[in-house]
Amino acid sequence: MLSLPPSVRLFIATQVVDGRKGPDSLLALVRDVLGQDIFDGHLFIFFTRRRDRVRIVYWDRNGVAMWTKRLERGRFCFRSAGDDGIDVRTIEAAELGLILEGIDLEGARRRPRWQPHRRGEGQRSADRMALNLPTM
Repeated sequence: MLSLPPSVRLFIATQVVDGRKGPDSLLALVRDVLGQDIFDGHLFIFFTRRRDRVRIVYWDRNGVAMWTKRLERGRFCFRSAGDDGIDVRTIEAAELGLILEGIDLEGARRRPRWQPHRRGEGQRSADRMALNLPTM
């Protein structure tokens, strides 16, 4: 399980890249093609054409870091775009962890999550009046 702070976003490229690309070439893709800033501290995830390698590049306080994983057998499964253009989408750390473990998320469903409702000030005042509380 990956443990990342909530401020770190994970951007995954929707098309595969050349497996010979190093950190500088991937940074150029992040900046020029994906339109993102590497210095924001987010993780940028790329899969090779054979999908047996994944590369994650990110800014690590004083330099660029690249993490690589190569599968000895099998391929990584991720949702890629159907067209030839490269694009980016965001994923959660849990999803990346599952992908890196070799789990195919194609048929996976996310259950609805609870989110607090934000009510307007007018609704709060009406609630206070219904409960005979003083309005503020």
